[in-house]
Amino acid sequence: MNSLTESPDSPPALVVGTRGSDLALVQATTTEDLLTRAFPDLTIVRDVIKTTGDRRTDVALNEVAKAEGVFDKGVFIKELEEALDSGAIDIAVHSLKDLPTALDERFSLAAVLERAPVRDAFLSRTPGGLEALPPGARVGTSSVRRARQIEWLRPDLTVIDLRGNVPTRLRKLAETDTYDAILLAEAGLVRLGYLPATAAATDETITGVPDLHVRRLDESEFFPAAGQGAIGLEIRSGDASSRACAEAIGHRPTWLRITAEREFLRLLDAGCHTPVGVFSTLVGDELLLQARVFPEAGGPPKIGATRGPAATPLIVALNLFQSLS
Repeated sequence: MNSLTESPDSPPALVVGTRGSDLALVQATTTEDLLTRAFPDLTIVRDVIKTTGDRRTDVALNEVAKAEGVFDKGVFIKELEEALDSGAIDIAVHSLKDLPTALDERFSLAAVLERAPVRDAFLSRTPGGLEALPPGARVGTSSVRRARQIEWLRPDLTVIDLRGNVPTRLRKLAETDTYDAILLAEAGLVRLGYLPATAAATDETITGVPDLHVRRLDESEFFPAAGQGAIGLEIRSGDASSRACAEAIGHRPTWLRITAEREFLRLLDAGCHTPVGVFSTLVGDELLLQARVFPEAGGPPKIGATRGPAATPLIVALNLFQSLS
């Protein structure tokens, strides 16, 4: 079954599936606006779907899959893929960093939209960033990648779990004393209007929450997740109509970068919750790729860096994998 249909009595329609968080809805709106501009006669229908990760906020994010018995699925995509498989939706819109590197053969990553900033943002109630936190300060995050980098850069700090959507996390920092600081993706803060697109040279504050101070962490010092800042469009593998729609709004430079980043994760056999930071930079026709891989048993990370032709992202990823030391 494919809900993208056309008949003499009705215009074509395409169903876009999304999670219901504020950020997910903004990303769905961006996708729908691009589709409308590319296909003015196409009717776009939105289906908001609650996922396992949205339901299970009672346990740490890296324990959700174990608690739900969905070891082979990303906890924020399972129900969206079920809707794709049944034909209830045609395109699933994801924060790409939530999408596993190895997809079931029934599904394909068809395209990615132009990437937002990839950096992590450090938020605290006092200015000065990570360096200004006193020993023993508590930093909240649900990401093992962020947690391991904090523990490596500032072993004197305490990392504690932080769940909830972006507005909830901001309230937890601003209104409780559970956390002294938290880490969030810059892309989400920009897309939701909490930060301007252009970073200031000094400490910034969150729009609407002026008591919270922000430092955007340089990606070469605090490595982001593979695919961070990118919106991914997933389809049924054999759905040519939906693929054509997705590819029409895709962004080729972002595709080259995320292909290399995700291939590096695949070579590592790393999942969404493995402590790996990897980022890419596209300079002309050259792709620069760097990674920081933390052993699951603890200890300092392996670090790698490479560069190569942007047209061969899989080879660049393989070279990065082989460069780890």
